[in-house]
Amino acid sequence: MLQGNPSAMTLEGTNTWLLSAPGAPTAVVVDPGEDEPAHRAAVSAALAGRTVALVVATHSHPDHVGGLDAFLAEHPAPLVRSGGGPGSADGAVHEVAGLRLRVLATPGHTADSLCALLGTGELLTGDTLLGRGSTVIAEGGDLGQHLTSLRRLLGLGAQVLLPGHGPARTDVGAALGAQLEHREQRLAQVRAAVDAGAGDLAAVVLAVHGPLQGRLARAAESSVRAHLRHLGVELP
Repeated sequence: MLQGNPSAMTLEGTNTWLLSAPGAPTAVVVDPGEDEPAHRAAVSAALAGRTVALVVATHSHPDHVGGLDAFLAEHPAPLVRSGGGPGSADGAVHEVAGLRLRVLATPGHTADSLCALLGTGELLTGDTLLGRGSTVIAEGGDLGQHLTSLRRLLGLGAQVLLPGHGPARTDVGAALGAQLEHREQRLAQVRAAVDAGAGDLAAVVLAVHGPLQGRLARAAESSVRAHLRHLGVELP
């Protein structure tokens, strides 16, 4: 279910995923989205009478979980989220809605990012990997952890990518490989900017991304700051 919140950061909008085996009376809901009654109503209608057996929150950004409390008030169900207890721990397995869902801790985009792998090969990635474009290393995220998480996902042999934003993809290995390559290239660009004499964060952002404004500028600053930390470089 695509939420109507398109932007430069959310692409077409936030993807709320409804997962259920054919004929199952229950469903799993991944990322209920922002706090918007119209989106909750659309998700409820799409459930078509199925009970929500499990809710998964891939990370704490409001475009994914701003409406989580309101959704749980309408559809009480166990919640999987980072730090949420044994059922949310890395490697936890849920047999639910006729599916087998394994929880994967994948910090990097944020410290609390997680993914989920279905036994049928679908990989739900939140913002760890998008259906198009590159993931921002947000405030509180970590580039080294992000690279480790991407490499971990690459080794799973998943067959379908179900991201938090953008289209589903079947070229999972290629998508993960391209994102790893992009991050390594960006790291080299940041290093080159510092070596060329960029004396502060703004100068590195300008050298790497060119002139930006608004949310894109803030996202670029956050990402470049993460690259600088990874390089062990401190700039004002």
